[in-house]
Amino acid sequence: MQAPPMQAPPMQAPPMQAPPMQGPPIDAPAARRRAPRFTRGARDGFTLVEIIVVTVIIALVSTVAGLRIDSILPKERLNTSVRNLADTLRGVRSDAISRSLVFYVQYDLDNERYRVLSPFSLEGGLFQEGEDDDDERFVGPWKDLPDGVEFYSFNMAGRTWTAGEEMFARFDGKGTASDHQIVLTQPKYNTFYTVEVLALTGTFKFHQGDYEREAPDDLDFQ
Repeated sequence: MQAPPMQAPPMQAPPMQAPPMQGPPIDAPAARRRAPRFTRGARDGFTLVEIIVVTVIIALVSTVAGLRIDSILPKERLNTSVRNLADTLRGVRSDAISRSLVFYVQYDLDNERYRVLSPFSLEGGLFQEGEDDDDERFVGPWKDLPDGVEFYSFNMAGRTWTAGEEMFARFDGKGTASDHQIVLTQPKYNTFYTVEVLALTGTFKFHQGDYEREAPDDLDFQ
């Protein structure tokens, strides 16, 4: 018997390798700069101490700025007081006309303040003069004059009051009002300003100084 012929083992091709990819050279320092850096102790907010320090600085700056403005324009307090009083009188007159009712402005000469008395009751409906108690009337809050500004005098119907009483000025639905003058002063600077309310129209005029209207005489009617 003859042996079977010997067969050579199959030849294997070497594995194929992908060609190396070519690209721009890598800049190692730039790559390190672009890489995110995480450091120990990094935080997103502020500490309580930092917030307190910033708050104190803001408060100090605001205080210094306010004192500087007040020292530069000290007389502005009197002008502001006059404007605020005029705004109140204007609003009272407007409310009285729009509602066809009587409103009052109450002046407290001793405590340097004023407020509005409405014609309404706290329980609803109209306040009944002479029947309801005064504490049942709906009234506005007291408005204080700024520090250093005072009521100097109140003139109505030819009489002048400087202290000791609470005065009332009337505004009705027809637009008329109590004819009166209220004088404000800033004693530190010896300055005065007068707000004059006209009876027929309920409007008002402003006068620098302590203004007093002269009484009419016969020549005014000729």
